[in-house]
Amino acid sequence: MLYSLRAKTAALALAVVLTGCTTNVGQKEAFGTLGGAALGGWAGSQIGDGRGQLAAVGAGTLAGALIGREIGVSLDRADRLYMQRTTHQALEYRPSGHTVAWHNPQSGHGGQITPHRAYQRYDGHYCREFQNEIWVGGRLERGYGTACRGPDGSWRIQ
Repeated sequence: MLYSLRAKTAALALAVVLTGCTTNVGQKEAFGTLGGAALGGWAGSQIGDGRGQLAAVGAGTLAGALIGREIGVSLDRADRLYMQRTTHQALEYRPSGHTVAWHNPQSGHGGQITPHRAYQRYDGHYCREFQNEIWVGGRLERGYGTACRGPDGSWRIQ
């Protein structure tokens, strides 16, 4: 019982310390870090007893914080809507090589898409190659792909 209380207290303390290290991050990232640390610490507290349990709480808290942070940094629903609208506009209306940018002022995330070659597939669907760049959590992610227009007029990445 005493080790269990210590383990839970240690998990909470480590979660608070880890969140305190994230002063220049967004709310989603901080929430993800704290939530992941708490869940990881709780999971660690369910393993073994004594000093082994305390070590499991520490490891679980740290792993949970790292995983939770990555989830918090990723694009949220609003970011994806900005990106989808811009992608549709670029693929549908922009000539090859003309870049269109998007930015979500609430999250600070943004990116751009550059449509390239358009062609008609063997089955009659129109497709376009494209390049995109997305800024998330201060990191640039680049991608290249092909999207084809579906029967409903929407573009689907292949």
